[in-house]
Amino acid sequence: MARPMGPRFKLSRHLGVDVFGHPKALNRGVKKHKHSEYGEQLLEKQKLKTYYGLLEKQFRIYVNKSLKSRQNPGEVLTQMLEMRLDNLVYRLGFGSSLRQARQMVVHGHILVNGQKIDRPSLAVNVGDVISLKESSRKNDIFADNFKNSNTFLPYLDKDIDNFSGRLTRLPLRDELPIEIIDSKIIEYYSK
Repeated sequence: MARPMGPRFKLSRHLGVDVFGHPKALNRGVKKHKHSEYGEQLLEKQKLKTYYGLLEKQFRIYVNKSLKSRQNPGEVLTQMLEMRLDNLVYRLGFGSSLRQARQMVVHGHILVNGQKIDRPSLAVNVGDVISLKESSRKNDIFADNFKNSNTFLPYLDKDIDNFSGRLTRLPLRDELPIEIIDSKIIEYYSK
C-alpha cells in the first residue's frame, strides 16, 4: 500500500497549516511566501492531499469523480475524502493520527457493519456503523484513544460504551476541520 512518507513537520511548515493535527507541527514558525495564482492553486491541492494522506494518482481519481458530478465539485471532493474509512476511524478517535487510523484498518482492527474491512479507501455510506473488533478492545492504546478523544463532529454519532460510531449524514463543507479553498483545487484540475 503506497502512502506518503517523509518529514511531517517540515511539510506542515511549507504548507503553512498543521495538516497532521500535531501540537508541535508549527513550533518553528511558518515562512510566508508570495505565490502566483498557479502557485496558490498548487498549494491548496497539496494541502488537501496531505490532510487525507493521499498520493497524486489516488487524489486525481477523486477529483475526476467530483468533476463528473452534477453538484459543486469542490464540496463533492471534500465529502468523498471525508467519508473514506481511514479518515472516519481517525475522526471518531480510534487512532490518534490518520497514519495510525489507516494502520488499524489495514491490520483488521476495524469492523464496518460487523464485517472486517482492511481497505482504508472504502467509501463509508450514511448509516454505516464503524466499530472496534472485540479482541482489539482489550488493547489499552485503542481503548484510551477512543475514550479520551474529545472531537465532536455533527455528522458522526459516537457510542463510547460499544466502541463504535456511525455516519449519520453527509458532511457539509463548513463542518470539516480542514483549512483549504476547494475552488482553487478545482481550478487547478479544470485547465
